[in-house]
Amino acid sequence: MLHDPLAIALSNINNAEKIGKSEVIIKPASKLIKNVLDVMKKYDYINKYELIEDGKSGIIKVTLSGKINKCGVIKPRFSVTKSEFDKFEKRYLPAKDFGILIISTTKGLLVNNESKEKNIGGKLIAFIY
Repeated sequence: MLHDPLAIALSNINNAEKIGKSEVIIKPASKLIKNVLDVMKKYDYINKYELIEDGKSGIIKVTLSGKINKCGVIKPRFSVTKSEFDKFEKRYLPAKDFGILIISTTKGLLVNNESKEKNIGGKLIAFIY
């Protein structure tokens, strides 16, 4: 039984990047993983991904771009308000304006800069740099 599919997916992506692979297979697929991959694609951390139906939960094939130094989930999923972003950026990102924090908000998944602009808080999901 998988306890955290998103953590396993980001760990697989991180490990594939470290050894220089160009593709990685993620299973099982989920909406949260797909939404996180959408954010990663938007910020050019991955090239593309495709969803493959296998009659079960699905498989995601991700094409890597080689731009990820590290990625991972944030556990426990801390609640963050608009005034607390700096504290968590210092904790999870190596430098100012380097990398992104993915936050689950009422407006969907946003990164830390978008959340600051819109003055929206939420739950921390993942970090990528």
